[in-house]
Amino acid sequence: MTRVVLGSASSGRLKVLRQAGIEPVVLVSGVDEDAIVAALGAAAPPDQVVCALAAAKAASVVDALPADVATDCVVVGCDSMLLLDGRLTGKPGSVPAARAQWQQMAGRSGELYTGHCLVRVRDGMAQGRELEAATTTVRFGTPSAADLAGYLDSGEPLGVAGGFTLDGLGGWFLDGVDGDPSNVIGISLPLLRAMLGRLGLSVPELWTR
Repeated sequence: MTRVVLGSASSGRLKVLRQAGIEPVVLVSGVDEDAIVAALGAAAPPDQVVCALAAAKAASVVDALPADVATDCVVVGCDSMLLLDGRLTGKPGSVPAARAQWQQMAGRSGELYTGHCLVRVRDGMAQGRELEAATTTVRFGTPSAADLAGYLDSGEPLGVAGGFTLDGLGGWFLDGVDGDPSNVIGISLPLLRAMLGRLGLSVPELWTR
């Protein structure tokens, strides 16, 4: 059976795959995201940035695959960032940064980009790769000062792309999305299905039975 290997520590991505019938092997990549973004330069298009990060994560995981998994698997690397006012943002990392992020995006819309890199591995060798980004428009609400303070105190927005979630506490403060909601959580099922197909894999083959 072909195993799916998720190269991410994201609980959201793991939950999306589990709810879609796949129990992946989780191997967290150890890439220097800041260095990759810096090397690309400030003028790099958003889809190029998230795809470069996803590709680096997938490559790192391929190199670390256990021998039994590497006999037949597909590695999935992903990275998400929010584009607002022409600026890409990842995880805020601190309460002041998350507060500033929400003050900027409240009542507005932004584009959530997620890069996806799939690597087909058989008998320990990479035999094919797909790389593509998906984009979803997110319409942000305007939380009250008390609501925003409570959300910041929860700690959730500090460690997620753009400082918000769709599937967690942040969902209370979103007015809607235009496009694929799973992409906002961090992994686009429609795009993943198409990429798997190009690698010769069908989704039902990968469902955990």
